[in-house]
Amino acid sequence: MKNIFIEGLQGAGKSTLMNYIAGKNPGLHICREGDYNPVDTAWCAYMSPGEYEGILKRYEILSEEIKTNTFREEDKLLVTYTRIITDVPGFHKDMESYELYGGRQKVEKMQEIVLSRYSKFNGDGYLFECAFFQNLMEEFLLFGLMEDRQVMAFYEKLFEKMDKQRFMLIYLHSENVEDNIRIIRRERSDESGNEMWYPLMFEYYKESPYGRKNGCDSFEDLIAYLERRQQLELRIMREIIGDNGVILSSKDWKTEEVDGLTEEC
Repeated sequence: MKNIFIEGLQGAGKSTLMNYIAGKNPGLHICREGDYNPVDTAWCAYMSPGEYEGILKRYEILSEEIKTNTFREEDKLLVTYTRIITDVPGFHKDMESYELYGGRQKVEKMQEIVLSRYSKFNGDGYLFECAFFQNLMEEFLLFGLMEDRQVMAFYEKLFEKMDKQRFMLIYLHSENVEDNIRIIRRERSDESGNEMWYPLMFEYYKESPYGRKNGCDSFEDLIAYLERRQQLELRIMREIIGDNGVILSSKDWKTEEVDGLTEEC
């Protein structure tokens, strides 16, 4: 059974497609952002045993929930801390400091960890969200300040680690990036129309090393970056992923074509 990776820019409809595939294929192991994931660590704390014990003592009131959301990988522990709903002051911010993303690791170390985890993964029947492109691309481009050729070289190495017989990447191509972002700005607002998602997302982009280096301070700058990212991802799809990937229109994919793809799995 194949492992299916869903990718595309923010607002492309990845979650909608993922929910559709999951609904039609209840036997798949679903890995959404924030879930425990055998190949990606986004939205998870990545801790040494000493750091972990310190957190258990500091947040003793949450220790049982922390343990329930803990997964051991050799000498590290991963905690899916965003799955813990609590108003305990400082908990989520504290746990966030143990994430690998957000420039907290040198890009070389980050790549080493990613390549190692992918090389050890031998499961099948998984459905992944944002585990192959989005989280890594944001890290490499925004925080690692990598050039396109460097990103391409990394993905050549990463794809070598994949079991090609069990790998499929479905990419949702955004024909109009600007319109897609405007739509999700409205959709991800509260009942009073106050934007909840966009200000956080824009600040993350603006204050990244990439944003500061390039003086990015406008909506148009953000769109230009996302268009660059999509062009690079599509190039990787064509030149590296090849027949193991398929590109669908983000807003115009047909259920029958998706059903046909997943039936092959």
